[in-house]
Amino acid sequence: MSRDPRYDVLFEPVRLGPVTARNRFFQVPHCNGMGHRDPTAHAVMRGVKAEGGWAVVCTEEVEIHPTSDVGGFIEGRLWDDADIPAHERLVEQVHAHGSLAGIEFVHNGMVSANLYGRIPPLGPSNLPVSGYEPVQARAMSREDVADLRRRHRQAVQRSLRAGYDLVYVYAAHGLSTLQHFLSRRYNLRDDEYGGTLENRARLLREVLEDTLAECEGRAAVACRVVVDELLGEEGIERAEIEQLFALVGELPDLWDVMVGFWPDDSRTSRFAHEAWTEEHFRGIKALTSKPVVGIGWLTSPDTMVRLIRDGVIDLIGAARPSIADPFLPLKIEEGRPEDIRECIGCNVCVTGDWTSTPIHCTQNPSMGEEWRRGWHPERFRPAGSDAKLLVVGGGPAGLEAAMALGKRGYEVVLAEAGRELGGRVLGEARLPGLAAWIRVADYRRGQLAKLPNVEVALESEVTADEVRGYGFDHVAVATGARWRDDGVGRWHTRPLAFDSAVETLTPDELMAGRRPAGERILLFDDDHYYLGGVLAELLAAEGKRVTLVTPAPRVSEWSVNTMEHVRIHRRLVEAGVELATAQALIAVEGGTARVVDVFTARERELPLDGLVLVTARLPNDALALELDATAIGDAYAPGTIATAVWDGRRYAEEFDGEPPGDAVPFRREVVELAPLGLEVAAQ
Repeated sequence: MSRDPRYDVLFEPVRLGPVTARNRFFQVPHCNGMGHRDPTAHAVMRGVKAEGGWAVVCTEEVEIHPTSDVGGFIEGRLWDDADIPAHERLVEQVHAHGSLAGIEFVHNGMVSANLYGRIPPLGPSNLPVSGYEPVQARAMSREDVADLRRRHRQAVQRSLRAGYDLVYVYAAHGLSTLQHFLSRRYNLRDDEYGGTLENRARLLREVLEDTLAECEGRAAVACRVVVDELLGEEGIERAEIEQLFALVGELPDLWDVMVGFWPDDSRTSRFAHEAWTEEHFRGIKALTSKPVVGIGWLTSPDTMVRLIRDGVIDLIGAARPSIADPFLPLKIEEGRPEDIRECIGCNVCVTGDWTSTPIHCTQNPSMGEEWRRGWHPERFRPAGSDAKLLVVGGGPAGLEAAMALGKRGYEVVLAEAGRELGGRVLGEARLPGLAAWIRVADYRRGQLAKLPNVEVALESEVTADEVRGYGFDHVAVATGARWRDDGVGRWHTRPLAFDSAVETLTPDELMAGRRPAGERILLFDDDHYYLGGVLAELLAAEGKRVTLVTPAPRVSEWSVNTMEHVRIHRRLVEAGVELATAQALIAVEGGTARVVDVFTARERELPLDGLVLVTARLPNDALALELDATAIGDAYAPGTIATAVWDGRRYAEEFDGEPPGDAVPFRREVVELAPLGLEVAAQ
């Protein structure tokens, strides 16, 4: 198949100073939870994206010096020459597929408390760091500014030795000292680096000029800048950005634009739509003759073409869509856009950075496993036998297992009890803001339809005796899990006795269409991810008076790691939901619930007509136990949709393989011990 001519514009080469991107697909810098700790895993992951057709593949933010470490996060480092080999490996992987390798340097300044290096952080002014650490940034002197410029130049020199083709000057996401100097919110100086925009932009100009001088003829220089901090008069506004472009718009070879801070830039699909950034990016190209790249959760080739044709951007920037499908460009080029594994915008990928663990993805279970386990997003190990397999259950794990086994070449029957494939995704995608999550089922249903060796049997609830009679060589049970109705979760590890006169519902029942009859609903969220907040929003929108009770100090506590907790809180308040945080449900008697403050143990009573419990789940593993078959996904251990998809892939990858036994089941890089002898002698 050949590509549709309407997408030809996406494959035009774009000149970036001294280098040329072979098409318009640009993987902008993004975190990955591997960085300097797992350099080979990181490098191979970026190389797979280059293989998939991304013309430019960039790193995450890379620290230039220990005066600004990102302790608590695993990012890139280029502190000194010792870090160069890790970057050479990444560049080698990207260049192997004809792509340009880009590096994004950062001096985090007052965003970092420098907990690793223990060097007092630096900023434009004497202000506390942006987190809650009891640390303040020291206002940079002129000598500090000169040091920053010198260290940035040194990092650029090292990056050129590593072979990078594009070097970033970074003033975006609220994460860069250069942005802090630009912003009225943080820059309170009254010298030549403060006050007017021209003064506040002085450091950015100087670093740009320094970087251009180092890179001249050898690498392109990109500037990543925020076009509106969304803070109104307190921060950088669009009018000032237009003035900024008048000052430095022709300096870099490429402009990379974004909006707000990191949680704004990476909004989940629950709070954004595709190309939501367009209104902010329009008009930027008129301010400069240089190419512009921008993101916006772009997953549709047609939207991409429109943004190029309309002159909004020149290159299609992507982080999350390139994670969900590293082969997105190649699939468009080969005329098979229906095979794109579209990002669902859940931000599970971001949680790797916040938890300092390797990146993973709901849609793409191979993400982060390219080197560790040898998984590839498109290629599968051939079948090791002529075994015939039955997969019971068409939810996320069952769909992924059947698809991956089918692509390996096995004969597979996928038996689903319902009328439609999708499992839990079907119910959750109908909830407020989660419609894009149906892509988990859509992609796999589309792939299964192309596999003649996979048979799908709907409305096929099987018993153990039936399965035994079919004669399959292996059976995988992916029958999911069910929400508990007895209050057991993190706070209560044993069932509670609830008044039977009070109607009690679970998420399963709500997603099946049942609704509490009463008006006053207490929702006890001891799950702490997205579902409790989504269900509270659902009930409030249908006219119920909802009180959300959670033992955590904030609603949807774990969504801190997906950077949506602020928006969840705001939406619930706007919906009229009463929030009772740091409180646990302990009893329901008559029309009254008793809750306890988790810090003081003080109790209080709340009126209710109905109770919704979002606590823990139980695996539907009865069939697996009866057959002594392999349970996978939620039927093995309830978790997120991402973990269910991953476990389906794991089962398919490991089938007919050698068991790892006591060996570590994935590759890892072990730190090389430094020689002793330099430690302080004992006194």
